[in-house]
Amino acid sequence: MAGLSSAHRTALSALLARCPDVALRAVSASVASAAGSQAAEMRALIGEEFRDRERCERVLKPLVPMFRARADGIVAMTFPPHILPRLWRAASAREPALLQHLEGDEPAATMVADRLCRAAASAVRDQPDLIWPPGGDEAARQKGLDDLTACLDLAHLARRGLPSLEIWVKRPDGDQIAALRLLFRDCADARVDGAPRVLEMLFAQLPDAVLTLRIVALASLAAGQDSLLGESEMSGFVDRLIAGVDLRARRIKAFKPGADLAQVDAVIADFNWCAGVLGELDVTLSLDPGSAWGKSVRDARGTIAGRMSSLLRAADKAVNLALPMEQVKIGRLMNRAVPRLSTRVDGPSVEAALSLLSLVGSARGPASTFGCEADRKTLVSALGDRLLDYADQTLRMIREGAVEGETHAFELIELAALCLDRIDADEAAHTVRRRAAAARVPVKGAGASSQAA
Repeated sequence: MAGLSSAHRTALSALLARCPDVALRAVSASVASAAGSQAAEMRALIGEEFRDRERCERVLKPLVPMFRARADGIVAMTFPPHILPRLWRAASAREPALLQHLEGDEPAATMVADRLCRAAASAVRDQPDLIWPPGGDEAARQKGLDDLTACLDLAHLARRGLPSLEIWVKRPDGDQIAALRLLFRDCADARVDGAPRVLEMLFAQLPDAVLTLRIVALASLAAGQDSLLGESEMSGFVDRLIAGVDLRARRIKAFKPGADLAQVDAVIADFNWCAGVLGELDVTLSLDPGSAWGKSVRDARGTIAGRMSSLLRAADKAVNLALPMEQVKIGRLMNRAVPRLSTRVDGPSVEAALSLLSLVGSARGPASTFGCEADRKTLVSALGDRLLDYADQTLRMIREGAVEGETHAFELIELAALCLDRIDADEAAHTVRRRAAAARVPVKGAGASSQAA
């Protein structure tokens, strides 16, 4: 059978170049065992596309994360994703003979990668419309082209810092700190704005934005003094993190508990993120209470702490609404509180209780940061006793024949166990389920289980 024509190869190469990595792997798998010369040529084209992408990743590694938005939403220097393949094609076309050396020994491959980055910078200067086609906001495009060129010019310095990035955000020793400061001095010598631009590239490599604070503090001779750091070119990174805290504080304040567990997960993530950033700020910088940063941090901390306290109180009330008690006469002059067994095991009140209890159970770390851990622990202890007592009383009523629908009563017991699960009272939840099983009546938990799902 005849092989692929030149036109077919050109068209297929262009099509494969547009495939996302996931789609390219799927195509590769589909032709992996196919027979015939055309399939063999197809596999060769796919293999070449994979090699080309690996080369692009290696050469442009300091910039690659900048071609996608940050997952945490923190403001960062980014470029449109469609520019990356254009940039790589232009750079590799200028130095095609060097590509084979990217698979060589590390020092030589690094030199080749740096040279290709310089070729990419030249391509952006010489052919800006080819790399970044006009359209939309022209002023933003021009600024983006300037940023991209500057980052490519400094890529060799950012590449030098990448192997030490993990060390710098942990516990670097004196020599490693000196290496970091030397790197930023070299950046400043290369360009007036070299240090903040290289920091942008390092920032893009860090999924956890708050870790950038450690690099900023180590790199700055004014580390630990926010009044001086605020005047430096590095201060923008602190501003972004504080803005991120403010944004999440507003989301936390607007949170309304309900059936959507994704909202609960999101607000828990916001609590954890804010706790991490504010804790890192406390450790990294000595904030002046009267400064703009100090005031912003104080206001955000107060807002989040107040909202957490109110949610803890709301959780206590929500459990009372989801699993209410009622007074029954046990004598002429005496009443006793017993579970109201006519209560539904689904509906808005149950949904609100489960979402709030999920937050209570997951807030241990943030509660400590915001001064609410003592209240949270007290609430967890009280809820554990109350829910265990609710289940015991319901079981007693079942044994005494004081219920009309035993199945529904056992569903209420399962709901109590589920509430215990949400506040991480695993032992108490296990006890409730064990006692229910010992009563020899199946615990179906249809309503409660559907809420858990």
